Amino acid sequence: MSSSKKSQKAASTGKSARKTARVLKSRVVYRAPVFYVTSNTVKEPTGVTTRRDIIHHPGSVVVLAVDETGAEPQVLLERQFRYAAGKFLWELPAGSRDPGETTLEGAKRELLEETGYTARNWKRILHFYSSPGFLAETMSIYLARDLSRGTASPEEDEVIETRMFPLSELEKKVFQGKIEDAKTIAAVLWLVARRNGA
Repeated sequence: MSSSKKSQKAASTGKSARKTARVLKSRVVYRAPVFYVTSNTVKEPTGVTTRRDIIHHPGSVVVLAVDETGAEPQVLLERQFRYAAGKFLWELPAGSRDPGETTLEGAKRELLEETGYTARNWKRILHFYSSPGFLAETMSIYLARDLSRGTASPEEDEVIETRMFPLSELEKKVFQGKIEDAKTIAAVLWLVARRNGA
């Protein structure tokens, strides 16, 4: 293929990438308390017609709660059993947004419910799709600072252990594969980069 044809093809692909998919057929095949699943026939921006099964979720909030009163930042993690993973995981406080709730309201609620902590300083630091190949869930991670401790009130099915970890220890655990939760990995590495001036 000549270089001019290659560039024309690249330009065409670039234009099509800016379009959205056209849904030809869609039906709900499963409903759960927090999410639902649709099976869709779509014509994608590339012109390909295909089947896409999608899990629809209201979105999740994640809290990177940091105690900065000492020489090194301490990060609040919680340990709970995750049935899908088949094991206990250390991860950041997180949960689904409630109907009509902003991401910030959800983050404040989840932190208090799961850990008993509140924070005076809040900032959204990351927003991303957790697994966009089949899951429409987005995650908003908030940095929570100036912490105060209180009483947790987890849901009936939540058995949660909480602990503060030094940031340097968490960074090592990430690279040793001992932190296996994606949202926690993303937030810890963001905080490390911020501390290093990135």
